[in-house]
Amino acid sequence: MRLLLNWVLSALAVWIVSHVVPGISVSGPVAALIAALAIGFINATVGLLLKVLTFPLTLLTLGLFWFVINAAMLKLASVLVPGFEVHGFLAAFLGAIVLSVVSSLLQWLVNPNRKAN
Repeated sequence: MRLLLNWVLSALAVWIVSHVVPGISVSGPVAALIAALAIGFINATVGLLLKVLTFPLTLLTLGLFWFVINAAMLKLASVLVPGFEVHGFLAAFLGAIVLSVVSSLLQWLVNPNRKAN
């Protein structure tokens, strides 16, 4: 049940980002659900591999390079998911930042007393 709730919250975050960040669009709720699933899968596989491989660069930039990796993962998801479009790297960069903030805020709103693990 918690997995389904997290998926829906992620899709809601993608939908909110598409309305806040210019250059990101979602054609409807099904596209938002599929995009949330794709973003999660890409971040768990390719994103994790990239974060491990670029760890020295991330240390040199004090963690700021992870924003670039997250933007690339968002752009990759837009290539794979029909109905979810990210136009340009700047939109992906801003979208990745806003998506993480909105997603965290939604998670906190749904369950504010849950301790982070």
